[in-house]
Amino acid sequence: MTELADLTPERERELITQLRSLRKDIDAELSKVIIGQKDVVEQLLISLLSGGHCLITGAPGLAKTLLVNSIAQLFDLNFNRIQFTPDLMPADITGTEVLEEDGAGHREMRFIPGPIFANVLLADEINRTPPKTQSALLEAMQEHQVTAAGRVHTLQEPFFVLATQNPIEMEGTYPLPEAQLDRFMFNVLIDYLPEDDEVAVVQQTTSKRREKIRSLFAGSVVSELNQVVQRVPIAEEVVRYAVRIAAASRPHQAGTPDFINELVSWGAGLRAGQNMVLGGKARALLDGRPYVATTDIQALAKPVLRHRILPNYRAEAEGITTETLVDRLLEQVAHPKQEAVA
Repeated sequence: MTELADLTPERERELITQLRSLRKDIDAELSKVIIGQKDVVEQLLISLLSGGHCLITGAPGLAKTLLVNSIAQLFDLNFNRIQFTPDLMPADITGTEVLEEDGAGHREMRFIPGPIFANVLLADEINRTPPKTQSALLEAMQEHQVTAAGRVHTLQEPFFVLATQNPIEMEGTYPLPEAQLDRFMFNVLIDYLPEDDEVAVVQQTTSKRREKIRSLFAGSVVSELNQVVQRVPIAEEVVRYAVRIAAASRPHQAGTPDFINELVSWGAGLRAGQNMVLGGKARALLDGRPYVATTDIQALAKPVLRHRILPNYRAEAEGITTETLVDRLLEQVAHPKQEAVA
């Protein structure tokens, strides 16, 4: 990926202007195939602009795959899809070494890249394969590279993993390891649509006419936009607010609320604060604001924290969800004295 120093102030201003001028076009293009789900679409765009990976949770048939594919088309990114199944092997994701012989009788090993070599990898129903295969994504998600037979193969940039999963209560699912969950910037929840939106979806999908998504950006622009997001100003008070929310979710630490100590087995780590801040910067940029507000942190607290907080048995017995715990955290963690404007 291009270093931050390579992006000139002139190019940065140009990219910001382009993104702001096309903001309505982005929504218009996605609305051709995606009806409703405004918050879901916003969170996926924020994840993409931030350079983060995204986990999408929802029951089958809620257009998770269509949504990911549509966003890849919008940004003109190479797209690959892997259907995760119980018999999937790590090499089916990353690629494998094969022995080849040329016409002269010489033999050599050649690496055959797997589907992970794309800009956008859709890991469809990721929790239908055992943890051993799920972990094949760990190095790629963190280091943007794949190691096979002792050789390192660099992935093309930008690189994003957008994984879908079915609710863990469904038959034939495996829980994702904590280390893997933490590498996802957001856990985006897709729920059933209101009746009017569902009627519109049924009408659209049962007619002959199919709208096509128009690419609004070149794929190379995405890496530059990642840099622009990192440069959005944020006041220290707002950063401290994000850090305090994440820290307050950790049981048995100094200053942790009593309800967290009583109801939580495991809290959010350092990446939670990082992702709230980075996501807040992308959200401000999408909204056309030159600064990050506490409302940006609050808006992203649930997608950042819902897969990083593990309720204990008492919470489950009392029907207390992660969503409820995050709501209570936002009520208890003190806001900065005033919204800081850069």
